[in-house]
Amino acid sequence: FPRLARAWLGPVLPMIMLVHPETVKMILRTSEPKALRTYRFLEPWIGDGLLLSGGEKWRRNRRLLTPAFHFDILRPYQRLNNQISDVLLKKLSDFCDRDEYFEVFSEISMYTLDVITQCAFSYKTECQIVGEQHPYIRAISELVDLATERFFKPWLHVDLIYFLTRDGRRFKCNCDYVHKVAEEMIVKRRKELKEKDFVDTKRHLDFLDILLKAQDENGEGLSNLEIRNEVDTFMFEGHDTTASAISWTLFSIAENKSIQKRLQSEIDKVLEGRESDEILWEDLPNLPYLTMCVKEGMRCHCPVPFIQRETTQELEIDGLVIPPGTMVNVIIYNIHHNAQVWEDSTTFDPDRFLPENVEKRDPYAFVPFSAGPRNCIGQHFAMHEMKTVIARILRRFDLSLDPNHIVKKKETLVMRSEDGIFMKASPRK
Repeated sequence: FPRLARAWLGPVLPMIMLVHPETVKMILRTSEPKALRTYRFLEPWIGDGLLLSGGEKWRRNRRLLTPAFHFDILRPYQRLNNQISDVLLKKLSDFCDRDEYFEVFSEISMYTLDVITQCAFSYKTECQIVGEQHPYIRAISELVDLATERFFKPWLHVDLIYFLTRDGRRFKCNCDYVHKVAEEMIVKRRKELKEKDFVDTKRHLDFLDILLKAQDENGEGLSNLEIRNEVDTFMFEGHDTTASAISWTLFSIAENKSIQKRLQSEIDKVLEGRESDEILWEDLPNLPYLTMCVKEGMRCHCPVPFIQRETTQELEIDGLVIPPGTMVNVIIYNIHHNAQVWEDSTTFDPDRFLPENVEKRDPYAFVPFSAGPRNCIGQHFAMHEMKTVIARILRRFDLSLDPNHIVKKKETLVMRSEDGIFMKASPRK
């Protein structure tokens, strides 16, 4: 495991690959933007929201969006997390009654889509029930798949070529549809927010409400286009990545029975004496072993295996001067498995995240949400969502993997499984 290396994208584009905490921090602690030469294919969908913007525009929008993820705003989402996980638990119970294996990614993906659409703009798609038959859900799912496929085919990065292909036309059609839905939502919500009755009766502010109310130091808010870009960015970044983290963590928990039992004991203790198995906001800090399991799941399996930045000025790393305009790849999967940092790195061991063990490590050794000023703005939202659904599943069921199915990782923009992850939910013994 070197600290850094040079590679080439095609014959002419050099890239720097970083795989060690001490080299990674040199780029992550800056606000250098994403490498637009490879991320630009997302622009027709998500525009120049937080993911793709840079410079002063990124700094302004980051300041405006940060309040949307304050704990006081996130607290009411906990009720939604429980309500939406009720549907998933019912589906798992049905699988349990039929003694059937279920494919984890497909079930969890529909759950996270339900969460993100309701929390983003109170849009009830009920996709866990109707699946991808809902046109908005089908469009979002296709956009993610098409964008991922295009990322790994550099010859399709040229818009003139891509939008002449069948996939390019499908991508544009889906973009037009999700933009239309978002724009109609924005116009409708702007009108509603002016009505006192709507504001008084609304049980919680969603992401769209916060964006519409946001104002900078000059009293200027976000335009409809800027809001649409941020909503679409939230959908892109907050759905597949969270589904991957939950699915792989459940995989490792099902694979390690002693860890599963220890985790269930912690959950049982927190919920002891209650009729409901809902996870309350106040319960979340009282589940430290669950937090450790989720973090170890993200370390082992890396929902986002790598990210790319592009230098706008000279940057020195380990004595190497990197010129402006260079793509810098932060290989998160390799960082999380660097033998100089992680002993027995392929072993799932939540105790790595005991406070005394965390203190010994460089903070940049564990970066599932990136780090520094451009870290994931929604990481607390994601952690609450993950902990809630995993706790509720394990409160009711024992999980076991299908012994006849081999699970293989498929590394794309988001870590997936080659042929799915199949497991069985059985009544707690």
